[in-house]
Amino acid sequence: MGHLSTHVLDTAHGCPAAGMQVTLQRVHADGRAETVKRLTLNHDGRSDGGPLLDAAAMAAGRWRLLFEVAGYFRARGVKLPEPPFIDVVQLDFGIADAAGHYHVPLLVSPFSYSTYRGS
Repeated sequence: MGHLSTHVLDTAHGCPAAGMQVTLQRVHADGRAETVKRLTLNHDGRSDGGPLLDAAAMAAGRWRLLFEVAGYFRARGVKLPEPPFIDVVQLDFGIADAAGHYHVPLLVSPFSYSTYRGS
């Protein structure tokens, strides 16, 4: 049974990115992005209530995660330039196997980020 999950770690403070706003979008063939879910990450930097997409909602295709990085760091009291170096991290990715497990971690600071397909 497939599902999609994420986990965000704040590498500047060495902790989960609790309180970060995240948006999940389905990207259609014509390029139009449809918002599927908006959420605030919990104390562990994860989605409350389980995966972003459960087995019933999983679908092959193109997807996008939007991580509100600048808003998160400003809420933590980090003084950022205007405009910030990193405002919103947009990760476009594909789901080829709707029965697979897709985990999209993000490691982030005000000036850098990295991601990979996790397990």
